Amino acid sequence: MKKPILFFILDQYADWEAAYVSSWIAAFGQDRYAVKTVSLTKDSVRSIGGFTVLPDYDIHTTPADYEGLILVGGMSWRSEEARRVKPLVQDALRGGKVLGGICDASAFLGTIGVLNHVRHTCNDIGDLKRWAGDAYTGEDNYVMQHAVRDNNIVTANGTAPLEFAKEVLTALDIAPENKISEWYNFYKLGCYNAPMPNMQDAS
Repeated sequence: MKKPILFFILDQYADWEAAYVSSWIAAFGQDRYAVKTVSLTKDSVRSIGGFTVLPDYDIHTTPADYEGLILVGGMSWRSEEARRVKPLVQDALRGGKVLGGICDASAFLGTIGVLNHVRHTCNDIGDLKRWAGDAYTGEDNYVMQHAVRDNNIVTANGTAPLEFAKEVLTALDIAPENKISEWYNFYKLGCYNAPMPNMQDAS
């Protein structure tokens, strides 16, 4: 039975930040994983780019058995309503699930204490410290790079959807790392500069 990978989206979510991760999971992990969306309610959610999504689940109906939780960045993570996501994040941590956050969603993880003892990144360390206040004590673990994976926890800044996808796919063990690198290089460098990956072979 396929295990869900839950993509948490809030109103005004950044659709491009989820696109590579979700499409690569659907393409190359289709035998093991199912891409599912979650939001605060099951009402439609509209992205920054104008895409409207009807979530598969709300925070009260998410399945107990899932493989990963991906928090998609956007314009709403600083709202009081976003704090309602915390119990789901804590459940993912307790269960050893893959947990990812990109852009403001990565900084949100810092506001609820997730990043204090793992290597991580976000858009700006100064902004993270101001936003999180005393909840964040992990500055020594901050890494100034596009995306960082520390075991099952992946963070990225908002300019790095490809790097985020690469690290999430690696954490999920979608395919051998050299194959994931081929996909990443192809989309990062383009077909003129990178070898054409074998899209049919994920083994």
